[in-house]
Amino acid sequence: MEQHEKWTQPEPLWRENMSLPTFEAMKEDTTTEVAVVGGGITGITTAYLLARAGKKVTLIEADELLNGTTGHTTAKVTAQHGLIYHELLKHFGEEEASLYYQAQMSAMQSMEEWIDKYQIDCNWVKEDAYLFATTKKGAHKLENEYEAYQKLGIPGGMIDALPFDMEATKALSMKNQARFHPIKYLSALLDEFVTLGGEIFEHTKATDVKERDRIEVQTGDGHTLACEKLVSCSHFPFYDGKGFYFSRMYAERSYLLAIEPEKEVPEGMYLSIDEPKRSIRTADYNGKPVLLIGGESHKTGQGVDTSFHYNALEEFAAETFGIKEKLFQWSAQDLTTLDKVPYIGPITRNNDRVFIATGFRKWGMTNGTLAAKLICDYVLGEESLFHELFKPTRFKSDPSMKQFLSQNFDVAVHLAEGKLELVADRPNSLKKGEGMVVQWRGERAGAYRDDEGKLHVLDTTCTHMGCEVEWNSGEHTWDCPCHGSRFSYDGAVVEGPADKPLMKIALEGTQDMHAPLGESNEEEHGEQP
Repeated sequence: MEQHEKWTQPEPLWRENMSLPTFEAMKEDTTTEVAVVGGGITGITTAYLLARAGKKVTLIEADELLNGTTGHTTAKVTAQHGLIYHELLKHFGEEEASLYYQAQMSAMQSMEEWIDKYQIDCNWVKEDAYLFATTKKGAHKLENEYEAYQKLGIPGGMIDALPFDMEATKALSMKNQARFHPIKYLSALLDEFVTLGGEIFEHTKATDVKERDRIEVQTGDGHTLACEKLVSCSHFPFYDGKGFYFSRMYAERSYLLAIEPEKEVPEGMYLSIDEPKRSIRTADYNGKPVLLIGGESHKTGQGVDTSFHYNALEEFAAETFGIKEKLFQWSAQDLTTLDKVPYIGPITRNNDRVFIATGFRKWGMTNGTLAAKLICDYVLGEESLFHELFKPTRFKSDPSMKQFLSQNFDVAVHLAEGKLELVADRPNSLKKGEGMVVQWRGERAGAYRDDEGKLHVLDTTCTHMGCEVEWNSGEHTWDCPCHGSRFSYDGAVVEGPADKPLMKIALEGTQDMHAPLGESNEEEHGEQP
């Protein structure tokens, strides 16, 4: 198998050969009508819609635009969100289950309308989506899901075989779904937003909010963005507003490969419902068809070594399709709510100034677009048929209570286990590019040796609620198993809910015979980038 020079780096296919505009950081206090935090599909689409409606909108992004979850998606545009409709019928009822489907399809329709309106060349292709089972138990679940489709009037049907070399007991189609290139699409909406007078700041991290006469968004550089309305589109809400969202969602990581297959690529988009789950879809790369193979989901900070997940996907791809060339590999993090329906709307009850959009459960292309439409309606004071279903303040007694108790019990277990863990490894055993949990002066610590041989040692206590983080060898990050916070190898916050970096541990005056010592001579809280 030929190796591509990029495959060893966790970089997505979508950013390859893409020249995106860059924007400066916010360097002074700024005032706007609506502040949008987060430069992914939700933030950019929200900003575009509000600017189109005549609002003065400022969009800020902590890193670079389209470099978060949106840039690492499978980019399926579909209302087929796994086995969801049978469950929605059971827990929400027929009316709300139908509204969920209508909402997703309305988002897809809006995307298609904008693509036509602005003549966006983003490889938009309409295809059927399929769920497939590999066990008898899975086939029975698909039968239940098909009954839900029929009850809700969802176009689809059952088939007995897949159009590629994999045994399946049943498969369920949903007609006329889509796939596309997300960054090509969103870069066009971004251009429209700027043309409409929208303001953008990159490398501007929102750290806190003060709700006064005007809302004041505090940034990591000490500046203030004052606004009348605030929309948090930052994947995990950077501002909780006493909504306790960290206890009402859990984070999962999943993995993807892009390959040039030896066998002919199948039409359609596929997702297995039995373990281990596998996602399959085609894409275009350098004028030729490639396959995106995804799966291997696990709760953040709780999986085995990251290389295992990539290897498992590669073995599956080789056995099923053959691999001419492995092109890219990358991972993504997604949030799931207690009842699997996203939180979109006012951050707390009766708050008509701060809005959130989160918990998309791996289906961010339609949910992100839907969120933008719903939040635009909120800001403009307009009613929507879908507001009540997605309102963040809802609480369904079943299954929300079960999930709430399960999630928070899991947090308690990991909190206790992390504190009691016995660690034998020492940091001086690390090679360049390696990281691990180590014992440092009798305490649990995290160590990483960079490519120049410098050792970085951190307190592994997550700054959110005190759980112990674990090393992610694939992305070179420290991940929290409790609420999904992630930190870079030098302790900086990569993803919330944590908003403070991990504490650095000084190496001055200690002996590491195999590498240079660190530069700091005292324990300190590092600055966030």
